[in-house]
Amino acid sequence: MPKMKTTKAAAKRFKMTATGKLKHGVAGKRHRLISHNAKYIRQNRGTEVMGDMDAPRVIKKFLPYAKKKASR
Repeated sequence: MPKMKTTKAAAKRFKMTATGKLKHGVAGKRHRLISHNAKYIRQNRGTEVMGDMDAPRVIKKFLPYAKKKASR
């Protein structure tokens, strides 16, 4: 059985946290920021944790060799 390939675009966009969740950058921070208020810009700073419903799909399909949290 051949190895699965990691989707490099996804590997650059998502990182695993120590607890096994997925981190991703927040959308809407690149341009047209003058039309957004300060609260919007401030709240979209940094990264967010991906929702529990979407994360397994990304890990299974795009990041097959990501370090998954060991289920206990």
